[in-house]
Order: sequence, then C-alpha cells, then structure tokens
Amino acid sequence: MPLLPPVTSATLSLRLRSIAENDSTMDETADVIARERALWTEGFARVAGTDEAGRGCLAGPVVAAAVILPEGHRIAGLDDSKKLPEKKRDRLRAQIEDEAAAFGVGQCAPAEIDELNILHAAMEAMRRAVRQLALSPDYVLVDGNRCPEALPAPAEALVKGDQRSHAIAAASVLAKTARDAAMHALHEEHPHYGWNTNVGYPTAAHYDALAEHGPTTHHRRSFRLERRS
Repeated sequence: MPLLPPVTSATLSLRLRSIAENDSTMDETADVIARERALWTEGFARVAGTDEAGRGCLAGPVVAAAVILPEGHRIAGLDDSKKLPEKKRDRLRAQIEDEAAAFGVGQCAPAEIDELNILHAAMEAMRRAVRQLALSPDYVLVDGNRCPEALPAPAEALVKGDQRSHAIAAASVLAKTARDAAMHALHEEHPHYGWNTNVGYPTAAHYDALAEHGPTTHHRRSFRLERRS
C-alpha cells in the first residue's frame, strides 16, 4: 500500500482553506433558498419567482418569466442570468423547463413599452408570466423593489432577488434566454443592427446602424435612439 504524503503545516493550511471554501459555497447555496424554505415552512408549497430581461434595450420586447420549483428542489449552477455564459444559460434553460413544477413567459412589445413606460411594461410582463403558470402559485417572489398589481397570490419584492431566491434565479435564466432567442430571430429580418450579438442593447454599432438606417418598428420610440454627444 502506498504511503500517504506527510501532513505539513502548509498542506494542513491548504486543507483547512479548502474546507472553509466548501462550507462557504454550501452556505451561499443555502442562502439562495432561505426565503423559499421559510415560505414552505409557513405552508406556501408553490412559491413562484419572477424576473424580467431587456429593460435597458433600445429595441425588442421586455420579457419576463415565472418559475415554480418543486418544494426543496435545487438546480446546481443557478445564478443571475447576466453573470452566466450563454452556453451555460442555454443548458440551464433546458434543465429548468424539464424540472420545474411550472413555468410561464410573458412580454410587452415595444409599442406597449412606449405607451406604458418601461417600468410599467416590465411589471405587466411579469404579471403575464405569472398568469401563464400551469399551477396557481401560493406565493410570488418578485425581483426588484416593487410588485406587479393584480397578481393571483400574495407577493413580496426582493432587491437582488436572483441572488436571494432560487425560483427568481431560474426565472432570470428563462427570461434572458427567451428574449435573446426572440432578438436573434429578429436579426434575420433586420441584420444591420447587430441584434444577434447586442440583442437590442445600446452599443456603438447599434447607434451607428440607427444613424444610417433609422429605427425599425421593433425600436422603442420613447427611448433616446441617438448617441449622446
């Protein structure tokens, strides 16, 4: 039997550091479902999380998703969708759709954004996403500092909710991937604006295309579409 290497102060320090890092990771994972766990304990079995994507874009809809995960269920690697590489988001999207108890997607088109303003349009998109759920939620956790009106269950706003709720983090991924897919499809119709890469967000190339070709029907006329001088 091979001999184990001697334990020196250096190797012991590395092992202790590794244990501490693993414990920290477990604590962070536990914190992500802490709010859900408290609600489950109170009898709210179906906790929905909702989030939106595309508020700051010059073009395209604002898209929201809502997700109910089975009680106690975790999906490894979930995080705020903006922090995840595209390929990982796509893998997680498929896993979320497969493992969720229910999920829904809602959106507001550019014309609605111009009519309502982006804040109210984002609220409406989240309300629509929640109402698309195949199961009625017992409680809704909303990313941000306010809740949409007329939700079908009690609701609570969580600032940085995608870091504090597993269901919101899942909704963040679905909203982002659904919106990106929509913008990639629109890019085929309007290739000048680079929506296959900027997905409607303000970039130098997007502003240059607007200056040269003008806005499309998918641009938000209530937004500033010229580059600031």
